Amino acid sequence: MNTEQTFPGIDILLADDHQLVIDGIKSMLSSEPHFRIAAEANDGQQALDLIHCNPTRFQLLITDVSMPLLSGVELCKMVKQQHPHVKVLILSMYNSVSVVKEAIGAEADGYILKNTGKGEFLTALHRISDGGTYFTQDILPIIYNQYQKERRQDQQLAALSAREREILSLIVKELTSEEIAQRLFISKKTVDNHRANILEKTACRSTIGLVKYAIKNGIE
Repeated sequence: MNTEQTFPGIDILLADDHQLVIDGIKSMLSSEPHFRIAAEANDGQQALDLIHCNPTRFQLLITDVSMPLLSGVELCKMVKQQHPHVKVLILSMYNSVSVVKEAIGAEADGYILKNTGKGEFLTALHRISDGGTYFTQDILPIIYNQYQKERRQDQQLAALSAREREILSLIVKELTSEEIAQRLFISKKTVDNHRANILEKTACRSTIGLVKYAIKNGIE
């Protein structure tokens, strides 16, 4: 017979490889009746195993982004695939574009920095547990700027004609203008004109820049 009492609030699994962080969060939530640290883990694999063993026990996973065995992002991705009812809040010291994008790609419900104050931390917990999302104000400009950058890249790519994309693909393969001209049965001058137009449309300054642009946008 299961004698464990049902907690009326949100049961949290807290995963961090620094015990000091775990103890700090537990202390912070000790006076919050709506939230309870039901279990803790010191690495990503341990956290995943705890959820596997009792999938209905936790409603919210709070995980550090950098942990042994499984990173917070990897853990989030696996939890969302296998136990989608579990909400995930990622804690991080980093506000880099790549880490934030990885967290969003893993379908994290929230992302906040470890220097966040108690008020914002509790706001994040309430919003996520109520079915919403929360991304700390410090990284919203990063997300917005990245979106704007990708939007400009999409516009640049859309501005390229089919012939220009074809030539750009051959530039990536390190063909010279003469070799491209022979391959496409056009003059070298025409290739050079296309190359100049591609440089202008993509805002690149050199062939190396074009290669980087093409790889980034999936042109091979």
